[in-house]
Amino acid sequence: MAAQKNEDPIDELQDAAQQAARAESEPAPVRRYRAVLFRGTLILIAGAFAVLTFIIKTMPLSAIDVQITRSIQMIKFPSFELLMNWISWPGYTPQNFIIVAVIVWVIYAFGLHWEAVMALIAVAFTESVNLLVKNLVQRPRPSSSTVNVFTVLNSYSFPSGHVMFYLGFFGFIGFLAYTLLKPSYKRSLLLAFISCLIILIGVSRIFLGEHWASDVLGAYLLGSLALVASVQFYLWGKTRFFLHQPVAASKPDQPEKKIGKLSHNSTKRTLENRKNKHVEEK
Repeated sequence: MAAQKNEDPIDELQDAAQQAARAESEPAPVRRYRAVLFRGTLILIAGAFAVLTFIIKTMPLSAIDVQITRSIQMIKFPSFELLMNWISWPGYTPQNFIIVAVIVWVIYAFGLHWEAVMALIAVAFTESVNLLVKNLVQRPRPSSSTVNVFTVLNSYSFPSGHVMFYLGFFGFIGFLAYTLLKPSYKRSLLLAFISCLIILIGVSRIFLGEHWASDVLGAYLLGSLALVASVQFYLWGKTRFFLHQPVAASKPDQPEKKIGKLSHNSTKRTLENRKNKHVEEK
């Protein structure tokens, strides 16, 4: 009876580890289907951006862009113009640098060093890609003779820098919030706020007459690819150099776990060490 009683904790620990492993793993066909779907989506997004870039390069201005801008600028809801200006405000210099610095500092202060570094890398990478494409396409911004332009900017128009900044930085912050924070109404509110920013920034750029609709569409396409690249690089570095940092469980009742396959291997080694120690004590 005593021996059976001593073995129970080890058996329970093994059962818990096996249940966690089953919860984290998916059948091979499901994993292959998701991988194919993910890669196919990326190829479609990249192809759509390439086609859109070619069209804009060969035809800088289209009647569709003008019509969309004029239609959006006809919106006369109370405080709508104020909302559009407020949505775009974080994307201008110098407040964009200040906002990035404050958010990165907060993340670093919580001990999430790799996350803070990656937030900087994500925004720097996205901005660099945006600048590169802008200089290659060299599309002029909307003119006041065609639509209502609230602020005249001297840089190129395609793709929208605001939209890519919001996707590359705030999108990455949203990814961190979704993966690192436990499900709660606070996390839901934060994700909803970030989603609204990313969605409304496109409307704001068109309404203010600083970008064409195709600029915004191109920024959403290219920004999505940049965000995926940042997330993949984050996961690659996390599983190799920053495994000591905790990651919140996907459900409040589940224990915290680390990202990557190494966590499962570590659990197996812990079980084996404890079982060997138990045998020696007997």
